[in-house]
Amino acid sequence: MLMQAVLSATNVRKDWSRFIDTVVHGRPLAVQRNRDILLAVSLPQALELLRDRRFTLRYEFESDGSISGSLEEIDLVGNASDLSALKRDLAQQLIDYSQTYIDRFELYFNAPNRRRHFPYVLHVLLLEAIEDVEALIDA
Repeated sequence: MLMQAVLSATNVRKDWSRFIDTVVHGRPLAVQRNRDILLAVSLPQALELLRDRRFTLRYEFESDGSISGSLEEIDLVGNASDLSALKRDLAQQLIDYSQTYIDRFELYFNAPNRRRHFPYVLHVLLLEAIEDVEALIDA
């Protein structure tokens, strides 16, 4: 790992408050316990990492006047009366899917067709409200 300092878990435990303060108010830090290494980042740092993880909505108008659409990055589809309602429906589906993904993380992350969903799922789960998720959907 090219990161300058990988801290030992023992040293981090000894000065937990300073570790947290450094991550929250300073910079990401890596911690090693035996052979396992984890990366600690603050919420703003994580959101910056994920900033470009957005969703592309492809949609078409149906003969009944409704709109059907799907997201390119994660295979979710919906149908609604208008574009705003379609985005809201897909945002709710993204929230539900993201919660299922994280609840069954080992299965989903290790499935070859779902591994690439992880940064998108994390981005959704770090947001505050459904409106924030809707804002990630580009029509």
